[in-house]
Amino acid sequence: MFAAERPAYVVHEAAWADVRGSLADPAGYARVNVLGTLNLLEAARRSGGSRDPVRKIVFASTGGAIYGDPAELPATEACPPAPLDAYGASKLAAEGYFGVYRHNYGLDFCILRYGNVYGPRQDPLGEAGVVAIFTGQMLGNQVPLVNGDGRQSRDFVYVGDVARANLLALTAGSGIYNLGTGTPTDVNCIWRELAELTGYGGPQQHGPAKAGEVQTTYLDASRARRELGWTAEAPLGEGLARTVAYFRERTC
Repeated sequence: MFAAERPAYVVHEAAWADVRGSLADPAGYARVNVLGTLNLLEAARRSGGSRDPVRKIVFASTGGAIYGDPAELPATEACPPAPLDAYGASKLAAEGYFGVYRHNYGLDFCILRYGNVYGPRQDPLGEAGVVAIFTGQMLGNQVPLVNGDGRQSRDFVYVGDVARANLLALTAGSGIYNLGTGTPTDVNCIWRELAELTGYGGPQQHGPAKAGEVQTTYLDASRARRELGWTAEAPLGEGLARTVAYFRERTC
């Protein structure tokens, strides 16, 4: 496909991206996320030749799982990586190859370390994406289960803002960039906001905490602001309202 299409730019979003799943199948996550990325880099290196080379790859990484429990908050790109699960470890390993390909073959890149992305079209039946999962369950009159005490905090960033960052990264910047709001929000808060938006009147139930889960993480995206011209624009309440409206339209 690369040889036929000769793309000038590549946006690499494909991955397995479930923390619990990665602990159950670390080899599978390495095969898909690490070797899959390496295969893409090789295809990019070989396609086009000197006349039509791939100019840049934008790679979707993770700003939550890579930093683990961050040594600093908000986490900057200089924060030492310390993944607590095989998903984060696989993304960190994949990131390492981009520097190799730039050094040896001149292949430029932007690595975008996402916060907790949420919004319309997210899979409400998947293992990842608490906003979509809670929304689907509340609209379906099911009881959403909060893992642990619900005080684990994340940097929830709206999908439209993330899409805009990918477009900007095609022609601006080089290297690693955090994408987040810089504001932590805990799962209990998300539950309450969604219960109000969906009209859910059921109880909040808690289950056991999950292995490999980070307690608190949120991101400093000031480098993305300076070099990509990007900031997260959608307030959390507005983004959640858009998400609920999307799912409600499809369940009516």
